[in-house]
Amino acid sequence: MSPTYDNSLNAPTRFVEVEGARYAYRRFGAGGGLPLLLLQHFTGTLDNWDPALTEALAAGREVILFENAGIGRSSGIVPTNVGHMADHALAFLAGLGITTCDVLGFSLGGMVAQEMALKRAGIFRRIILAGTAPRGGEDIMHLEKPSLAVHFGDPSLQGYQILQKLFFTASAAGQAAGAAFIGRLMLRQRDREPISGNDVAQAQMAAFRDWEQVSGERFAALRQITQPVLVMNGVRDEMIGVVNSYWLSAHLPNAVLLTYPDSGHGALFQFHAEFARQAEAFLDSRSASAAY
Repeated sequence: MSPTYDNSLNAPTRFVEVEGARYAYRRFGAGGGLPLLLLQHFTGTLDNWDPALTEALAAGREVILFENAGIGRSSGIVPTNVGHMADHALAFLAGLGITTCDVLGFSLGGMVAQEMALKRAGIFRRIILAGTAPRGGEDIMHLEKPSLAVHFGDPSLQGYQILQKLFFTASAAGQAAGAAFIGRLMLRQRDREPISGNDVAQAQMAAFRDWEQVSGERFAALRQITQPVLVMNGVRDEMIGVVNSYWLSAHLPNAVLLTYPDSGHGALFQFHAEFARQAEAFLDSRSASAAY
């Protein structure tokens, strides 16, 4: 039995090897709930998860932070489509001996979670999709939009500072929440992951463009995901438009939708305490439906 670590700040980065691939992860928390797999956003590593959120979620269950192929210290090359990312994530769970768990997929991670559920129907008991989109959605990570490009072209934004502009609204409350989020990301001082480079960004952008393509009946595949699903987003998400969350909730057969005001892509971090309570209630519900 592996040791249990209290929080994201003292949990070491571990590795599991599966058929020649090495995957980096952190695992912490305890309780009676199923393990909760967390799948990360565009270019994000283990260190991009907000400890205020992950530690709240870990109060009742083990939380598993995962780096897909080519991210951080995981081996391999970043796939250019979501399906192959899902294959790696499924292999990772098999390497840990996990046959069923819950999942929180944020942004790109939410797309990976959908593909995993379609490829292996029983792998997830409950699914949380935050700031993400269905296959065939729109307004998905178009970084050339003026509202986003202005920040990528700002040389004064260094490191995580750009996330304050991209993930949070321009209001005083939004920017204050963003500054607090950046501060929390820097709390872990040791055993940090390498920051993703341009090769990672380019591969993942190719995956986004592929994800927008429609083949056959639009959103039909969502009907196959019958697990309870909690869909969440900020109403002013500039990175993955909130319309995608509306589509997810409309076409998933057992979904509920949660939106937060004056918030963008990082709504789950801006409202971390509120979202953790909603997520815990959803995960802990004994009802077979998504209502809680």
